[in-house]
Amino acid sequence: MDYVIVLILQVLYSVASLALICAGLAVVFGMMRVINLAHGEFIMLGGFTAVFATQAGIPIVISMLIIAPFVVGFVGLLAEQLVVRFLYGRMIDTMLATWGLSLLLIGAATMLFGNSVAGISAPFGSFKVGQYGVSFYEMFVVAVTVGIMIIGFCVLRYTKLGLIARGTMQNPEMASSLGISPSRVYSITFAIGAALSGLAGALLAPLSGVLPTMGKAFVAKAFITVISGGEAILVGLISASGLLGAFSTLATFATTPVIGDAALLFAAIVLLRFLPNGITGRFFRGSI
Repeated sequence: MDYVIVLILQVLYSVASLALICAGLAVVFGMMRVINLAHGEFIMLGGFTAVFATQAGIPIVISMLIIAPFVVGFVGLLAEQLVVRFLYGRMIDTMLATWGLSLLLIGAATMLFGNSVAGISAPFGSFKVGQYGVSFYEMFVVAVTVGIMIIGFCVLRYTKLGLIARGTMQNPEMASSLGISPSRVYSITFAIGAALSGLAGALLAPLSGVLPTMGKAFVAKAFITVISGGEAILVGLISASGLLGAFSTLATFATTPVIGDAALLFAAIVLLRFLPNGITGRFFRGSI
């Protein structure tokens, strides 16, 4: 029984961490149809920001939840203003530009921080489930992820900002005729997506460590999960993360982490074979 409880908690953590990794990409790709190949590097920047802010004496929770998203969101805003905004509607060009940005950020981080792993200790300690130890911090990550999903739903569904954002993405010409600046909405949306990526990197830093090339480990998972979710941003993200994260974790417990990652990819391929428009292309239509 203890093993089953621990397994359930690990599935919850895996699903939450996958959703957290994908949240920034889901906002940028789901709302703007921009394929941001620098998504993994935004996660990396969030991790480094949290590490250095904590080492500078800032409380770790503030470093992760406030400092890292703000810094990476600002970097994302600069990237949108200087590069991405000139390439909307040109998907291949956007991919190439963000790939170049990815290489630039990896090179800059390697020169500034070196090619070694930096990290901080996970706070809060652990608790016992029978003979097994479970990290309080992993449950904290689950709670933060749930909070992000609830806040995102409320903003998109019930606020004027969410209405403007969704309307602008669906029909920018109509939004412009109503006095809304589509370019400003795009900038804010891209910055929010970058900030969410930075938050993901900061929260995962105590568990995985941070190094300049860590983004490569996340970007493939993020893309395949977001595509599997389909058109709806939040519902697609939650459903795909839940399905793929649970399948990968169960495969990992039964075999090895490598097989678990392969199982996630296999599950996504099978899912897209039968649901080519993603989960929300077939189910939950009209949802956010």
